[in-house]
Amino acid sequence: ADLAGISDFERVLDRVRVWVHERQFQIGVQLLQGLATPDEAGGVYSDIAEVSLAALLPATIADFERRFGPPPGAGLAVVALGRLGSREMTGASDLDLIMVYDAPRDGVSDGPKALPVPSYYARLSKAVIAALTAPTAEGELYAVDMRLRPSGRQGPVATSLAAFARYQREDAWTWEHLALTRARVVAGPPDLAERLTAAIAVALAQRQGAPDILRDLAEMRTRLDAARPRRDVWDVKAGPGGLLDIDLCLQAGALATGLAAPVSPRATLGQLRAAGWLSVDGAGALGRCHDLLSAVQHIVRVAHEGPMKPGAIGTGLAETLTRATQSQSLAALETRLAALTEAAAGVIDARLRP
Repeated sequence: ADLAGISDFERVLDRVRVWVHERQFQIGVQLLQGLATPDEAGGVYSDIAEVSLAALLPATIADFERRFGPPPGAGLAVVALGRLGSREMTGASDLDLIMVYDAPRDGVSDGPKALPVPSYYARLSKAVIAALTAPTAEGELYAVDMRLRPSGRQGPVATSLAAFARYQREDAWTWEHLALTRARVVAGPPDLAERLTAAIAVALAQRQGAPDILRDLAEMRTRLDAARPRRDVWDVKAGPGGLLDIDLCLQAGALATGLAAPVSPRATLGQLRAAGWLSVDGAGALGRCHDLLSAVQHIVRVAHEGPMKPGAIGTGLAETLTRATQSQSLAALETRLAALTEAAAGVIDARLRP
């Protein structure tokens, strides 16, 4: 509704930024005041990002096609992974995206400046990324991470549906399939979105029960801990039992048991417990740890810049953290963080043992 009647592309970019910043500020205030839970805030932050993508994609295509013609074939779809894929974004999350198109490889666009199909979609994808990342008079919108696309930094910015499906079936590494368990099409033509979703499901189904999943995950944990060791208990993302460690474990479980649709970590825990992949006690330990770490991360990312140091924060943030986590003091919260991450790490260690 805000964009109705705005035809100038630069004004569209500005208006989307204003709308997104206002909504992010609104949910941030509600989070800090205790009117929204961290879980609710994660869903709203994700809704905001998804709505902005759904608005910017057609606006970018309309601006692009004036020079290069309309999208050949079935068009371009945007796949979200990571926190947007599982709908648990924070106020500082970037967007993990993959761009997928479907058109004859030897085709050419029909516009004043005709482009071959691969060049057309590569340039269109870069235009979409620029619409999300470029600073305008109204500031920046989102950082975008494209490293999860097929072949990573060495791969094309946009991938054809056929090449994407073939890569995921034949060449993708385990860590790429772990990420794919969170994949969700968030913008693009419905028909292409349906076929892309089916291709993702096929690729994941082929890995169900594969014996190398847990072995590869164990190696990944070792490398991640060496490259980015936890600073202290307030560094809630890193280290054994941290958010990244729990997320990778749940993604491995989803891949091993064939959970098809991307869902939140809390829902994944329930499904893995029902499937027998996690024990009741193990799922409970991971759930309690994930809930506490997520609550701390959400609030710190809204109200604090840089690494969290309890002795250097104001009383307002301290009170907000203790209220949101139902802790008597920051010291008590610190003790709980240490105990729960240790318990979660123990569950993951035991699950990865041969």
